[in-house]
Amino acid sequence: MDTARSQTEAAALEGVYAYRSRPLAEPDWRRFPGWREVTEAEWADPQWQRAHCVKDAKGLRAVVGDLLDEEFYEDWERDRLHRATMSVLLPPQMINTMAAEASAARPGELTKAFYDDPVRRYMLPVFSDRHPVWPSHPMASRDSLHEQDMWVVEGLTHRYPTKVLAELLSTCPQYCGHCTRMDLVGNSTPQVTKNRLQLKPADRAERILAHLRGSPGIRDVVVSGGDLANMPWPRLERFVDGLLDIESIRDIRLASKGLIGLPQHWSSAPVLRGVERVAAKARARGVRIALHTHANAAQQVTSGVARAAWGLLGAGLHDVRNQGVLMRGVNDSAHDLLDLCFALCDHAGITPYYFYMCDMIPNAEHWRVPLHSAQLIQRQVMGYLPGFATPRIVCDVPMAGKRWVDQADAYDRELGVSHWSKSYLTPLEAADPDAHSGSYHYYDPIDTLPLSGQRWWRETRQG
Repeated sequence: MDTARSQTEAAALEGVYAYRSRPLAEPDWRRFPGWREVTEAEWADPQWQRAHCVKDAKGLRAVVGDLLDEEFYEDWERDRLHRATMSVLLPPQMINTMAAEASAARPGELTKAFYDDPVRRYMLPVFSDRHPVWPSHPMASRDSLHEQDMWVVEGLTHRYPTKVLAELLSTCPQYCGHCTRMDLVGNSTPQVTKNRLQLKPADRAERILAHLRGSPGIRDVVVSGGDLANMPWPRLERFVDGLLDIESIRDIRLASKGLIGLPQHWSSAPVLRGVERVAAKARARGVRIALHTHANAAQQVTSGVARAAWGLLGAGLHDVRNQGVLMRGVNDSAHDLLDLCFALCDHAGITPYYFYMCDMIPNAEHWRVPLHSAQLIQRQVMGYLPGFATPRIVCDVPMAGKRWVDQADAYDRELGVSHWSKSYLTPLEAADPDAHSGSYHYYDPIDTLPLSGQRWWRETRQG
């Protein structure tokens, strides 16, 4: 790093954040015309939440009435037709965290607040959000992490020597615009015809368990999808019971953004009773079960989310952890991340764990941050949180896996190309005699490069 840059970054680190504990609250959903008569009992009911999800402009109009200008709906529709890789599915809980402080007293005020809102920016993208020249990086791909390429049976990704990812389903209670599994998860869009899981759910689960029974070198299973909040609890409990019967399995991580978008599911009595059963069995076996969720902005951590998280911990889970995504316009500053991390720690019992750099999927350039920005933010957040709750910002490098952002072996900031290495081969590479374990690459968003770098990519793409 050159001296001038070191001095600039050192100055940016000084006095970056002043801690204040902020008690959590649930925004008043009655501020929206469509929910003025909704009772607390209805709001707390997971089935009411699911039944009243917003999927399209008609549904959003039914909630907000005429508080949003028509230009917003036109912007949204243009994105749906030309850019969106994920369909829209927003539980009332998620919408209620958007623009919570905005007043509709003056014309256009809610519209501006919606456009500016960080949760809206990643959960309800509009066309004007996307970069006009570089909506996608030339190196972007639909399955950017090659997860489906590394299936050893349908739905079981084996990327790391001792760890696997079990994708049990392809639906969620809410869809994130930046979803890394946009190739598989959710409904097709005008831009993306989704791949589909072929096996029946019970057959897929049994094949996954059978593979794990015969693979004593695997000790850690992430159970995901899609989102486990969309899997009927009895089916999920049977699968987790099956994992707990495999002697080599020592860690089980359940993945659900639904704790943030639909906390009513994880607060429900039947689910908590089921969590108690599997947690007790895990303790008897000396296995740790945790739930991993996905909050990206402090405003998403409400009293309802905290209640659900503490309920899961009280039911016996070893931990509840947060894996967010670092995104421009959402949380790309140390202040944003620290606000979120303290909200998680102070009031919800959720441990900040990872913030991923946004994966290189199509039409995601406006969300992605360059590596040097992520490195700076990582340094800026150090020292404020307890060590065990200080999140690591990681780059999930295609074919190399998760790497701390300061682990790049080399970095060309002009072209935005970083080089990474690892100490193992994936099963996919091991089966390929031409595979190498040398250098793997990640690419900065082109609009963040110096003009010379942007020109190089423009000429290379056109060539």
